[in-house]
Amino acid sequence: MFQKYKSAELVKPGGLDLKDRLVGVQRVTKVTKGGRAFGFSAIVVVGDENGVVGQGLGKSKDVASAIAKAVEDAKKNLVRIPIIKGTLPHEQKGKYGGARVNIIPAAPGTGVIAGGAVRTVLEAVGVHDVLSKSQGSSNPHNVVKATFDALLQLRDANAIARDRGITLEQVFNA
Repeated sequence: MFQKYKSAELVKPGGLDLKDRLVGVQRVTKVTKGGRAFGFSAIVVVGDENGVVGQGLGKSKDVASAIAKAVEDAKKNLVRIPIIKGTLPHEQKGKYGGARVNIIPAAPGTGVIAGGAVRTVLEAVGVHDVLSKSQGSSNPHNVVKATFDALLQLRDANAIARDRGITLEQVFNA
């Protein structure tokens, strides 16, 4: 899922204190000749609140096993996100499907100003001060993936210096 991002650093779940957060549960109905067959899909975000986060989708006939499957899926998709002093290194836009998310670093004490699925992802990452705006589709699946798109494009100054082959001082003074 994260192949198109150069700075995406995949993380193994071993040794991490991961907390899972439920973004949403949808009841889905399949109409068959014998009547309606109900199932559930759950989207979950897991994170250590220290820069590591992952998202997963689980589907099952009952809610509990759908959530359990989603948590297992999320643990397979963990990535590290750069966080500087409780906020983001820079402003970033993310897009997935019809959902667009804009995340903006904020001054200390601002808090997480985000709604719904974006808030869940940002809290799981461990960002304490951030502004965000979600536009377009409010479908939680797409909003979560758009938020991940924005987070995975974030780069800290060290990564930029390494990519350009220059020193950290040259990044700020060039």
